[in-house]
Amino acid sequence: MAGGLIGLVLTGSAARVGVEPFFMELIAGMEEALAPAGATVLLLVVPDLAAELATYRRWAGDHTVAAVVVVNLVHDDVRPAHVAGLGLPAVLAGRHPGPFAKVVTADAAAMTTAIEALSGLGHRVIGRVSGPADLVHTAERTTAMRTAAARRGVGVEIVEGDYSAESGVRGLRELLACRPAPTAIVFDNDVMAVAAEQELIRSGVSVPAQISLLACDDSPLCELAVPPLSALSTDVHEHGLILGRAVLDLVDGEPVREHPGPLISVRQRESTGRAPAA
Repeated sequence: MAGGLIGLVLTGSAARVGVEPFFMELIAGMEEALAPAGATVLLLVVPDLAAELATYRRWAGDHTVAAVVVVNLVHDDVRPAHVAGLGLPAVLAGRHPGPFAKVVTADAAAMTTAIEALSGLGHRVIGRVSGPADLVHTAERTTAMRTAAARRGVGVEIVEGDYSAESGVRGLRELLACRPAPTAIVFDNDVMAVAAEQELIRSGVSVPAQISLLACDDSPLCELAVPPLSALSTDVHEHGLILGRAVLDLVDGEPVREHPGPLISVRQRESTGRAPAA
């Protein structure tokens, strides 16, 4: 591939996307992989699915991009078939049953690791503020969490968020109203976790003496939080590199295949500790 644009469409508000360290680091990794081939990422933020599908039609009609990367896959996602019907080469960031090039991360294994780590610290009820329930990786995390918790004899409470700071605080309040309330909470991204931790500190709740917190996306936000947040750590830059290389393989005519994403591990910081005494 010599030169060209690789399309990436994100749905949601530009303001929210702008505070997501995940996507900025992902794009940086993609750019690093694409640069030697003279390619670069064309990023567009749109308000909804209809606008995203219209963008793909416009790009295909104008031959704007050489390929696209499709992120945040949902159940019964119409986008992979849509871009294929337009003749746009596509790499999917996530699990999908169709014959597409894809990069798949071990979300289920990561959540299992989180439950084992927290239950090992004596937590018997663990909460979670998830991402949108229609996302494939949200469902994978939920299934893995419930399975691992049942195996360890741990109770779980899950409320749905939307990755925003506001939903992190709202989810925290819902979980603390449960009886029994969780002594540890997992958040599906860093923004929700940081906002919830700030709310706890403002309310005089000690972290981790009274409640432990764990974020699903590691980032500088987690390191700068007070106290620093433990996180399920994925090398997001490496994830972007893998996506970029998968795109180059696809447009160069390599066979369509599934690429494993980077490994995920628990990065222990100061926001997790032993469960408080009953």
